[in-house]
Amino acid sequence: MVVGDFPIETDTIVIGAGPGGYVAAIRAAQLGQKVTIVERENVGGVCLNVGCIPSKALISAGHRYETAKDSASIGIIAENVKVDFTKVQEFKNSVVNKLTGGVSGLLKGNKVDIVSGEAYFVDGNSLRVMSENSAQTYNFKNAIIATGSRPIEIPSFKYSKRVLDSTGALALQEVPKKIVIIGGGVIGVELGGAYASFGSQVTVLEGADDILLGFEKQMTSLVKKNLKKKGAEVITKALAKGVEETENGVTVKYEVKGEEQSIDADYVFVMVGRRPNTDELGLELVGVKASERGIIEIDKQCRTSVSNIYAIGDVTSGPQLAHKASYEGKIAAEAIAGEHSEIDYLGIPAVVFSDPELATVGYTEQQAKEEGIEIIASKFPYAANGRALALEASDGFVKLITRKQDNLLIGAQVAGASASDIISELGLAIEAGMTAEDIAMTIHAHPTLGEITMEAAEVALGSPIHIIK
Repeated sequence: MVVGDFPIETDTIVIGAGPGGYVAAIRAAQLGQKVTIVERENVGGVCLNVGCIPSKALISAGHRYETAKDSASIGIIAENVKVDFTKVQEFKNSVVNKLTGGVSGLLKGNKVDIVSGEAYFVDGNSLRVMSENSAQTYNFKNAIIATGSRPIEIPSFKYSKRVLDSTGALALQEVPKKIVIIGGGVIGVELGGAYASFGSQVTVLEGADDILLGFEKQMTSLVKKNLKKKGAEVITKALAKGVEETENGVTVKYEVKGEEQSIDADYVFVMVGRRPNTDELGLELVGVKASERGIIEIDKQCRTSVSNIYAIGDVTSGPQLAHKASYEGKIAAEAIAGEHSEIDYLGIPAVVFSDPELATVGYTEQQAKEEGIEIIASKFPYAANGRALALEASDGFVKLITRKQDNLLIGAQVAGASASDIISELGLAIEAGMTAEDIAMTIHAHPTLGEITMEAAEVALGSPIHIIK
């Protein structure tokens, strides 16, 4: 039975409580708006529940296991190191629960009304939220679409007990002996690396020329080298053809150079990208323009073709990153409040939690050259840094892209331990319009990995101290 309803009035309604939606809702509330947020599944969205956070917990646990097992070179010898994967999953879930509970508390603390259900637009100022036994209409002045994305399913690899998407891969209750991963993008490489750390025999099938497209080959080559050390195999230019499933495993068929091959495994992870969740919102009823793929068109303030409806995160064009969604959420909320905030993507970093970690922000060397910018590309190796050597993490480098005419930093790439943390300083430097001299003259604590950034800046200026020019 569906209960009848009287419309509830709200200033701003946010559809989706992921890292874009909940941030937008909180910022809108801080700016004096009465805010309602609608979520059909779990507060925190894919990122906190079945994406960024649980995968990093799994990766962290895998690193702990490797460290315990393989530290004889520094005199630490442990015998009979074992994995209790049930407890690993309990740890992962505890991290997720702490964060999702925290987000719910933040929303309530900012007086955001949290509503469970599916949202459908009725017109440009109202929508209905449907749950299992109720339907409620909300009238709004402004709406923010933050419904995120879902894994793409390949017709020849239908999801099942043994054919898993990223959510299923994160929920396994045992460490598989053999895994085949379709797709060598960020998710495939991260989860493949995590399970390889636990001892799974991993095979990555990638259709393109290389894994992690968008990152420079000198960076991805380090990841491939370390995957090989873990016993994983990366096969590029491989076309996945289909899968045969049995009660105890799968046989994956693929083609390389016109020759069909097959491989047996316990599971196959299908990680070939994600599609936006925009197909069941009723966008056509209100005239919100979207591409054939469901990507919503927005302007510099995240406003759609309908002036009081905004869109952020994975439903818009660009990289599908949680921090991009959060950034756009703030912009949309501030635009609704009448502020002049606009999106500027130059300072948005991209990170892969691989081994070693990879991170990039701003221009790459190739991108700068394609735009006709005269640059200096300056690298400093981890191998010349004392902290990296003490950590047994000498693989990698920091690379700065500076404009030749004035040494302005316009891009940076980091491959190595803690790249995900180091990139923040470089993103700030780009946002602040800093030069190589500004970075080189900033006193960095010793001994730290952060010094590598300073040393790379000195390379850009032509006066490095700890490597020969």
